[in-house]
Amino acid sequence: MQLLTVADVAKILKCNKNYVYKLHNAGLLPLIKLGSYKCRAETLDEFLKAYEGMDLTDPFNVREL
Repeated sequence: MQLLTVADVAKILKCNKNYVYKLHNAGLLPLIKLGSYKCRAETLDEFLKAYEGMDLTDPFNVREL
């Protein structure tokens, strides 16, 4: 199992770290706190599959494209 930092997730998603925290606060992307927040690589893959074809510009108001 690979753990990704918030910075790693932001780099993969091509966004900033604040947006990753926004996804987490909206309940869309589970994170684990082990000193700092981390995300399992498998969890990120599941997130990307689950929200494919969705507009996540505002994580609190997700809608289809």
